[in-house]
Amino acid sequence: MLLQILLQAAADSGAGLAVLGAGIGAGLAAIGAGMGIGRIGGSAMEGIARQPEAAGRIQTAMLIIAALIEAVALFAAVICLLISFKL
Repeated sequence: MLLQILLQAAADSGAGLAVLGAGIGAGLAAIGAGMGIGRIGGSAMEGIARQPEAAGRIQTAMLIIAALIEAVALFAAVICLLISFKL
């Protein structure tokens, strides 16, 4: 049923598929960023549990990598928004 609604919306206008693709792309970027940051946090907690004396270095590296992942996800979301608003 949902597929029929999406196909009908896409058939009504030529820009429908582009907007649909942009929405799916933004969603995938958000899901990927969430999964990546979750894995980083889990791995950092494991590393700190194994070597508590290295907690400072692990946290610093974790924050830097998480910031880079967030930047890539934000870039992807902005590109998807630009695609959807350009049409």
